[in-house]
Parts: sequence; C-alpha cells; structure tokens
Amino acid sequence: MHNAPSLKELVEAVKSFIDETAAPNLKGHAAFHARVASNVLATVVREIEMGAEAAADERARLVALLETDGETDLDRLNRDLSGRIRAGKMTLQTPNLLNHLKSTAISQLSIDQPRYSGAKRLKQG
Repeated sequence: MHNAPSLKELVEAVKSFIDETAAPNLKGHAAFHARVASNVLATVVREIEMGAEAAADERARLVALLETDGETDLDRLNRDLSGRIRAGKMTLQTPNLLNHLKSTAISQLSIDQPRYSGAKRLKQG
C-alpha cells in the first residue's frame, strides 16, 4: 500500500522548513520574504481545511437567497447576486442578504486573515 502525504501535509512540511530551518538563518529582505511565504502557506492550509465547507455554506445560502435551483455553480450564483444588487433588485433591506454577505465575509476572513482584529467582533454580531 502506497501512502502518499496529503496536500495539507506537503504544504505543512514546506512551511515547517521555512519557519524552523530557513527563516532563522535569513536576514533583511530575504527574512521578510520567508515570513510572507510562511503566511501564504498557512493560508493554503486553512483553505484546505475550511474552504470546501465555506463554499458549500455560501452556495446553500445563495440558492435560498436567489430562489434558484440547486444545480447552479457558486461562481454563477455570485454573478447573479452581483447583477441583482447592481440593478437595484436586491438591497440591504432584502431578507437574508445582509446575513449572507456578513457570513461570507467572516468565512473568508477566517481563511485569509484569522487574526484580523475585527473578526471576533464580526462573529459576535
């Protein structure tokens, strides 16, 4: 049986190398770039861990909000929502629109910037 490392394990291994071996031996601009690379890899790990669930949740909210069939993909649903907002067919007074926008932003922040200072406040209400 061949047990290849998962994508997450591969990314974590590279991040660990940067954090524990490479970065401590770098200075100046190279050290800065090592921190940037480490942060990018941490974002990739969070995307692997949370991205599919966040997308599924977003898609379910959009299907309900737009009252559309369950066959439409997420990109098309978002284009439809954007078009309705641009055309004035949906506003912040539209039931569940604000909740959807807030939930989507919080999910994305949890992946992209989990230590964002306002994230805790956003999650609370």
